[in-house]
Amino acid sequence: MLPEVVRRIGRLELRARYIVEGLLSGMHRSPYFGQSVEFREHREYTRGDDLRHIDWKVWGKQDRLYIKRYEEDTNLRCTLVVDGSKSMQYGSADMTKHDYASTAAAAFAYLLLKQSDSVGVTVFDEQIRHEIPLRTQRNHLTRIARALEAVQPRDKTDIGAVLAHVAKANPRKGMIVLVSDLLCDTDQLIQGLATLRRIGHDVVVLHVMDDEELDFTFRGPVRFEGMEVEQTIDCNPRALRKGYLEAVERFLTRVRKACAANAVDYSLIRTSESLDAALMAIIARRTQLQRSKI
Repeated sequence: MLPEVVRRIGRLELRARYIVEGLLSGMHRSPYFGQSVEFREHREYTRGDDLRHIDWKVWGKQDRLYIKRYEEDTNLRCTLVVDGSKSMQYGSADMTKHDYASTAAAAFAYLLLKQSDSVGVTVFDEQIRHEIPLRTQRNHLTRIARALEAVQPRDKTDIGAVLAHVAKANPRKGMIVLVSDLLCDTDQLIQGLATLRRIGHDVVVLHVMDDEELDFTFRGPVRFEGMEVEQTIDCNPRALRKGYLEAVERFLTRVRKACAANAVDYSLIRTSESLDAALMAIIARRTQLQRSKI
């Protein structure tokens, strides 16, 4: 679905429902998005057991077949952590980064609530702006959407303090979905993500950026104005393009490598990208990840 189509739908709750229902209508079954599956014990294989659950490593060591048994927590706890800082207000086309991020978060919430999972939302800039507790009721989407719609991006980003708060507020293992442009202190970001992983959270990062931020297609004399700093630069963008793109690539590479090192599920999403296609790609990865655990 094109971003301009999503934008014209209007209310955030309706956008989320429209996107998710359209997404699911094209699938044969509801996505296995995030059940928490934990290993419990081995037991000896008996005829008729599902061969997918055989622990082949044990077989290789002991030459005997054992089945892995799991405990499933079907009520996943997911906290959506959405960036409401001033830089999210930027947008070169039909949707700002904030519009896109809020729509993505609401769609995630609706998808998880349809699976009877528990969803909460934390909106932040320098501090926590809104905090919606974890709930499983379907009508919880209305509260989440209203909180996201009420946000007017402002102030800077204190990602270190925010992720420390999220870790403290969510001591039980679950899923943390960070939706942000990640224009913050990268060291603090990496440290915060690592902390969430040490607790045992499944961490997903949706890195939302505008095309112009990634491609730097500006032409002619341009004045750049800081959104989170009071600074302006008058320049010829063609003279800056090569160095800018190299700096962006270094930034993206560092974030990707840090996420991979900490087993964080990372996705870079352009605001021009079809949101349902982006969600489908994430769902496919989540499905594959969960199946690999069984």
